[in-house]
Amino acid sequence: MSATDCEQQGSGWGILEDLPGDPMIWVLIFSELAAFGLFLGAFVIAHALHPAVFAAGQASLDAHLAGINTIVLVTSGWAAARGAAAARAGESRRARGWLFGAMALGGVFIAVKLFEYAGEIALGNGLETGPFFTLYFLLTGFHLLHVGLGIVILAVVSRGARAAGVETGTAFWHMVDLLWIVMFPIIYLVHP
Repeated sequence: MSATDCEQQGSGWGILEDLPGDPMIWVLIFSELAAFGLFLGAFVIAHALHPAVFAAGQASLDAHLAGINTIVLVTSGWAAARGAAAARAGESRRARGWLFGAMALGGVFIAVKLFEYAGEIALGNGLETGPFFTLYFLLTGFHLLHVGLGIVILAVVSRGARAAGVETGTAFWHMVDLLWIVMFPIIYLVHP
């Protein structure tokens, strides 16, 4: 069987073949979304079971910093999308510039989040303070880890700035954006 015959038959990924980037990144993305869904479900259930504890915990959070971080991360997603468009157009240098911007904004997100954590810890809030802060630190920390991983992935794919690689990296980065957009109101804004 020739390479052309294999291409015509498809890779057997079904619906994943039509998504941008490597199909394996979508397997990872869907598994990560499931893990975050479980974390968020636990947060929502615990919130319903302990509304006063969660209201007090939310009151001590800095929603303004989280709002700034939301703008930073959404802007980084826009920059990553511009990088993917440049890579598809064969403009490697421009693609690298946009990806560098996305990575830099990801670094800003991390710095702001660490500053926010320092404020919480200074107030005496930590993993063992209660159910709110246990879930808050686990959920946002897990997300923060993904932001760092996303920066590494964008750095790797920016080296060659080939369309398929950049689309794969930006797909992961957009998952990180989407998760934060869902997490932000649930953790910081929604009160029982």
